[in-house]
Amino acid sequence: CVCLQDAEIAARILLDQGQVSISFTEHTVETAHGVLHVTVHGTGNARRPAILTFHDVGLESKSCFSTLFKFEEMQEIVKNFTVVHIDALGQEDGAAAYPAGYQYPSMDQLAETVPTVLQYFNFRTIIGVGVGAGAYILAKFAMCNPEAVEGLVLINIDAEARGWMDWAAHKVHLVICSVLICSRRDLNIDRSNTFKCPVMLVVGDQAPHEDAAVECNSKLDPTTTSFLKMADAGGMPQLTQPSKLTEAFKYFIQGMGYMASSCMTRLSRSRTTSLSSSYSMEGSRSRSRTLSQSSQGGQMPPSPSHTMEVSC
Repeated sequence: CVCLQDAEIAARILLDQGQVSISFTEHTVETAHGVLHVTVHGTGNARRPAILTFHDVGLESKSCFSTLFKFEEMQEIVKNFTVVHIDALGQEDGAAAYPAGYQYPSMDQLAETVPTVLQYFNFRTIIGVGVGAGAYILAKFAMCNPEAVEGLVLINIDAEARGWMDWAAHKVHLVICSVLICSRRDLNIDRSNTFKCPVMLVVGDQAPHEDAAVECNSKLDPTTTSFLKMADAGGMPQLTQPSKLTEAFKYFIQGMGYMASSCMTRLSRSRTTSLSSSYSMEGSRSRSRTLSQSSQGGQMPPSPSHTMEVSC
């Protein structure tokens, strides 16, 4: 319908001019392990992957990601992608208490709920953004479903999933909590068994499992992995340093071949930045990149590998 096309074009112009806000809808998605609360921002772009988030322990999508995705400079990204926030089972704002005797799903079972969300919204591929336990869940999903993941941003990841099950067991007062905690599994990542997509690892300088994120980085392919260590970020860089994380995320997306014409933000203009990117086309996009930033005003020498290591 021509009228519909004209309306879509007009809406896009208004959105670009900042005259309208991006709409969102809330959904309940039934999975094999329970009902998920899912929030979707934007109207969808079939030519691009959805950005799908999964929050950390003791949080829900709003408290974990609102600061980042409502940040002014993030809007350039948000208006170009559909953004999907998953709340872990029973973790959405206002969720009812767990019934007596309830057994919370394992980490692997939580990862198994993600394909159902993609099927529900008919998403072909995603760029995953996870924090803490959410990073583990999306990493597990990517290992099991590599064809569905174009990129991963993993913040404060711990490949052994420490934290989530301990918290969940305490919250639901499980008698068998020790059994559940022992049931957590390692991602079993190494250079021969790793992600098939580009990955950006982010860790705050005071994150509880900073060493675990560093160890995870050492096991990944350096030609497709970026490692960003943020100073003055505390344990939640997406809340304390949204400007720096937005800038790094934009470069990450550009390295995947999206938003190539995007302008540099004031962060990159005000800070010394060294960026080198190389692209090769092998059926699908393949990317490797190096980015170094220094908050001291001096330029850092690039890393010998394609791994990005930044102290902001």
